[in-house]
Amino acid sequence: MAKKLDSYKSYGQKLISLLVRLMFSGERVSLTELARMENCSKQTIIRLLNDIRMSYGMDIEETFQGNKKYYRIKRPVSGMPLTQISETEIRTLQMCRDFTEHLIGKPLYEEATRALMKSRALLPEKNNIFKCHFASFRPGTIDYSQKHAIIHTLIEAMEKQKVCKLTYQGLDSAKPKTFHVKPLKLFSHADTIYLHTQKAKEPGKPYRSPKFDPLLAVHRIQSAELTDIAFQQPENFDFDKVFNSHFGVMKDDAFTVEVEFTGWPARFVTERIWSANQKIKRKDDNTINLTFTASSETELLSWLLSFGDEARLIKPKWLVKEMKAKTLNLSKLYGAV
Repeated sequence: MAKKLDSYKSYGQKLISLLVRLMFSGERVSLTELARMENCSKQTIIRLLNDIRMSYGMDIEETFQGNKKYYRIKRPVSGMPLTQISETEIRTLQMCRDFTEHLIGKPLYEEATRALMKSRALLPEKNNIFKCHFASFRPGTIDYSQKHAIIHTLIEAMEKQKVCKLTYQGLDSAKPKTFHVKPLKLFSHADTIYLHTQKAKEPGKPYRSPKFDPLLAVHRIQSAELTDIAFQQPENFDFDKVFNSHFGVMKDDAFTVEVEFTGWPARFVTERIWSANQKIKRKDDNTINLTFTASSETELLSWLLSFGDEARLIKPKWLVKEMKAKTLNLSKLYGAV
């Protein structure tokens, strides 16, 4: 719904949004990324930037990296902030910090806390900004405290576009493996931090292109070393298109799924987006049919089984057969009742 509303923003709203985004970040942002953020065409972004230059006298820096064009508004040399941070903005940052405490680990949580404390100095005195209103639920989560240095190395590698040498212990591997990757994006899913990468050439070895880009669980990375080998971001790299179009963090060929939900799961699934092209058909007050796309058979079956007998897989037929075999094995495991 938010994306649909964004498409109806007025020209003025988009201009202000773009100005604020560039002014306060001080970072280079590609034309492609700006168009995605503002949900408009590249031509509209260029027109907006020209209007910002003419109307506000802003010096917008243009640079190229490969075939990509980047824009940036340089921040003032003085240490004074462009504008004062508000109490609402700090509270929002505090909420984000506390909601992810279990995910980022103690060292990164403490870094976020120090940043908030420094920002508090920009607020009027006698505010209650650090009262504890937020928390996170921890059972079943991973402790990332020991991965603090590795996460910072990965962030530095992405910022400098340098290949990383990783030692990784796969879930089904007898011993850890060492290989080189081009780190593209750190992201979280189901209280787990993942690294989306491309395989890099191993020094002194011929390069063999993998079927899929490596997707690594950060808690299984044993070491990360920054190399001097540079890499270029893939042309038209779009994380949302790769990961947020279909159900499942593991990316195989996408397939269409139809599931009948009854009872509370019928209400639960309608509150969420499972794929960008999902369709919901209500059969009665207690039953809905959800049609969406998925890219991971294993994740899909596990998810459906979590709803017990109130989720019935209808399509695809080949996966229905797998579900029948799995439920039969479960029945054998627990014996006749």
